Amino acid sequence: MERIAKFHKVSYEQFEGDWKDTFGPIETEEIKRIYEGIRLPARATAGSAGYDFYTPVAVTIRPGEIVKIPTGIRAEMNEGWVLAVFPRSSLGFKYRLQLNNTVGIIDSDYFFSDNEGHIFIKLTNDTKEDKTVELSEGAGFAQGIFFPFGITEDDDCSEQRNGGFGSTDSKRG
Repeated sequence: MERIAKFHKVSYEQFEGDWKDTFGPIETEEIKRIYEGIRLPARATAGSAGYDFYTPVAVTIRPGEIVKIPTGIRAEMNEGWVLAVFPRSSLGFKYRLQLNNTVGIIDSDYFFSDNEGHIFIKLTNDTKEDKTVELSEGAGFAQGIFFPFGITEDDDCSEQRNGGFGSTDSKRG
């Protein structure tokens, strides 16, 4: 196996701002507790391809509801690699839990963006069986898999990222 990446926490300041932006006013001590409890993604077994992302707090998603989770995580990876984020297979199978963007794509240059490359995961409970998803604090809810990627022979892109989600849209011709 080629070792091509490393997970980090975003800074406390970045996490605090993103948490408040997502959930509104909350006590600083509570945000510090949440931040200190963040677990870096990890594989469950030596044969696992996916790195499990863990909930920083308990999450309940009722049928049809959407929740955005600031994970507190950023991924540093070698150029030529991408991190693809999917829901955990069991949650998709049992509850039809889905990522709102189907598959999250984390580019290698996202690590250096203005928001420190903070990975957010937005989930929808798309159950057709009226099932509520209950995730305890620290539960695995998504998985990230690293993939190499190629570019076209005539690619001459030299633009640099300076932002988070959707920041590369204005650079397309």
